[in-house]
Amino acid sequence: MNHDRLRLDLADLAGEVTPVDLRDRALRTSRRLGIQRAVATSAAAVVLLAAAAGTTLAVRPNGQAPTPAPAGPSITSSPSPVEVTPIPEPSASGPTEPTIQPSTSPAQPSSALAGTRYYLELADREAVIHAVRGDSDDVGARIPLAPDRCVANTITVSPDGKRLAWVQDTTDGMTGTLMTASTDGSGKRKLLTGVLCLGSNALVWQGGDRLMVQEGVVRSVLIDMVAGKPFDGDPGQETNRCWSADGRWLAAVSEGKPYVADENQLHSYHYDPPKDQAWKWDGWRARSVSMDGRYVSIGWVGTDPSRRDDSFTVVDTITSKVVKLPVAGTVKSIQFAADGTVLVRQGSRIVVLDSSFRRVGEVEEPQDVRAMTLLAYVP
Repeated sequence: MNHDRLRLDLADLAGEVTPVDLRDRALRTSRRLGIQRAVATSAAAVVLLAAAAGTTLAVRPNGQAPTPAPAGPSITSSPSPVEVTPIPEPSASGPTEPTIQPSTSPAQPSSALAGTRYYLELADREAVIHAVRGDSDDVGARIPLAPDRCVANTITVSPDGKRLAWVQDTTDGMTGTLMTASTDGSGKRKLLTGVLCLGSNALVWQGGDRLMVQEGVVRSVLIDMVAGKPFDGDPGQETNRCWSADGRWLAAVSEGKPYVADENQLHSYHYDPPKDQAWKWDGWRARSVSMDGRYVSIGWVGTDPSRRDDSFTVVDTITSKVVKLPVAGTVKSIQFAADGTVLVRQGSRIVVLDSSFRRVGEVEEPQDVRAMTLLAYVP
């Protein structure tokens, strides 16, 4: 099937919605997913308590949690024009961030990032996961690559660093079998067939134990990665979904309208990408969400259905203003970590910022991983 035809057909599937529809849909989706998580967590707690008391309890598999009292959502819209700092023509390595407050300080020791960074290496015949912590580079899972590129286009690491997910064994070059394993390659399992492996971000994590996939070309499915099966219920029809590392805040788009929402709040925002670059791409999307839901990093969507992990700027979803980061030069990606740390990856270093975008330090990346994709950072 022609990939451009597929992308156009997908776009035509979207129905007309109003701003009220967008707000209600986003809040319903966030509340629905939140209730599902609450039910699962409550059920586990009941079982543990029963075991401690020596009592056997029967937990109904399809039990429903009590519906919480509705809370009036706090909605922030952005009617005023976006203030965007002009971005110069990008170099061959990708788009750049506005040149502000260049750093003259030397690189800090790797203790500026005390956690583990997970990188993806795409070799000739296999995808290799590298777990880098301090000066240590531990090689983990090795996943065979096929000519169809489904594995290379989908392999991803959960925000808690515990799981891998990818799609393999395609027969049509578009869909295949969803697989999971530990980041060291152990515990490999098949979860679901007919999962789409095309798109800039085909598999999207909601926290460390849930994964949003597309079954075929029209149906979204939320997978319980612990139980190894889909959750019951409708996960909604929002597109370009991306969650904060803890799975609380959802960034998504409905009928061209971007927003960030949790169970009670929704921030509509607007972003005008640099015109001298926008014509080269098929739009933009949020690639990472801050832990408080206020900020998103923005990356380009390619004109072909292949993965993209890069991002080049940060937008405040309350004010719709571009955040001026204390870095200069080409930016490869910007990631919000679970501890509030912001990782700004550049040519050979990672600039480390706190949650207020104040500079904490920087880490020089080992030569061997500089050309790899940084999939996740686990504090």
